[in-house]
Amino acid sequence: MIVIGIDPHRQTHTAAAVDGVSGQLLGELTLPASPEGAERLVGWVGRFGGDPLYALEDCRHVSRSLESFLLARSERLVRVPPKLMAAERRSDRRRGKSDAIDALAVARAALREQLPSALPDPAAREIKLLLDHREDLVGERTRLETRLRWHLHELELGLEVPQAALSRPLWQRRLASRLAGLEQTTLVVIAREQLLRISELTGRARQLEQQISRLVQRDGAALLALPGCGALTAAKILAEAGTVSRFHSDAALALHAGVAPLDASSGRQQRHRLNRSGNRQLNCALHRIAVTQARTYGPARDYIARKQAEGKTRREALRCLKRHLARVVYRALAATPTPALT
Repeated sequence: MIVIGIDPHRQTHTAAAVDGVSGQLLGELTLPASPEGAERLVGWVGRFGGDPLYALEDCRHVSRSLESFLLARSERLVRVPPKLMAAERRSDRRRGKSDAIDALAVARAALREQLPSALPDPAAREIKLLLDHREDLVGERTRLETRLRWHLHELELGLEVPQAALSRPLWQRRLASRLAGLEQTTLVVIAREQLLRISELTGRARQLEQQISRLVQRDGAALLALPGCGALTAAKILAEAGTVSRFHSDAALALHAGVAPLDASSGRQQRHRLNRSGNRQLNCALHRIAVTQARTYGPARDYIARKQAEGKTRREALRCLKRHLARVVYRALAATPTPALT
């Protein structure tokens, strides 16, 4: 087997071919980031023979075109997180930083790790685009709310605005009326503009949430049946996990999400430690479900209590619950009955 590590950039892509057994470098090539360059890459890889595995550093915006080209040709493809590539590069005896060194590190990281295959999934991509767009708008709204609060403090309106109230229509109308009655100084005008923009962002974010909810009900109804899993959390799981057939088991999904505990035993001491690798967005979605279940779902509360009775801290018990949820989510994505906590 030949592994082709690719370091993608906006203008060029650098590829490194390594032997799938020894990891020995067989060749390097830099190509333009264009359809013609992708054709040349496939022709160059063909010289090595065998069934190549393409490993792309996971830079979605600059690697999307090449990834789509390779998937359309039914090539085997994995995405290598930049964190794995950087760790591989640091362990190399060669010092320095270049596109060729990065491409080689990508290939060797793909050899070392068991990464899920990348598969075309237009539905998951649509959800991810909408979800990312909504998160961008919510982030912009949060920044505006922070600035507006400082302006309101300086204006001394005599009105205490509760937390999260600036995104509520009632408080938006109340503040707009109060600001309209003031002398229209520069500060007041800016505050009114910020309030108007917050109102627009809130409305658009709600529209996107409704659109995402409809897509989740179509593609992930089994996830919505999970206690503690709302539409946005289900959308995050669908967007980040993609096609469930990428994972050969729930253990592979747990490893990808960074909820599989890592063995940290030595001698007679047998223990596991927190896994800080994996897809942190997917990890965050599972964490939200776990925290919600631990607070509101009876079987999950009992599960946490049993783990704590075994000597685990609450954090450790919560990690156990997250690992169990990875199994539940895997089965839900595979459209099989969700198991109960035992």
